[in-house]
Amino acid sequence: MYAIVEIAGHQFKVEKDQKVFVNRLAVEEGKQVDFDNVLLLADGSNVTVGAPAIDGAQVSAKVLKHLKGDKVIVFKKKRRKGYRVKNGHRQALTEIVIENIVASGAKPAKKAEKAAPKKEAKAEAPKATAKKASGKADDLKKIEGIGPKIAETLVEAGIATYADLAKAKPAKISEIIEGVRGNHVPDTWPQQAQLAADGKWDELKELQDKLDGGVEK
Repeated sequence: MYAIVEIAGHQFKVEKDQKVFVNRLAVEEGKQVDFDNVLLLADGSNVTVGAPAIDGAQVSAKVLKHLKGDKVIVFKKKRRKGYRVKNGHRQALTEIVIENIVASGAKPAKKAEKAAPKKEAKAEAPKATAKKASGKADDLKKIEGIGPKIAETLVEAGIATYADLAKAKPAKISEIIEGVRGNHVPDTWPQQAQLAADGKWDELKELQDKLDGGVEK
């Protein structure tokens, strides 16, 4: 006998005594947990399909341990923008063992399969809006050769818009971004910024096609 059951947002085909890794459950190790969102039951040739779930059907399991999955590397890159971000992620998992599959007559299960909320992540969110220059800032990363770190450094120095950047001298820009890693040549940045400020995006694209890292090829 096997069942198709939804656990923590994913569907699993389970049998009795089978061990399954699911998204982190808010249940202590060693405790029992029940899942009543059973979508299909099969006992030999007798198959019952829910609409969407089967009334009275239930899958009972025991939480063995909480753990983290293998590390997954996420790498993002934007061509000609100097943007490269590398992050690692390990999914929070729970190992359970299926103890029983009930076809009918089970009591409704408590909604314990939802993962525990991450309160710490929510608490840190407001910090992102702390630094904002007065007035509406532009996306300086659209200028060839400017990445996220340089854009942040320019904003902190008072250059937050295309118009601000268009007025700045390349020598002054070099002084501002001196502490940022890499060899950056801002000679064309004011010219690019002026085109962006004027809304001449087609001309800006033509210019950027001739550039590599903000420098003419």
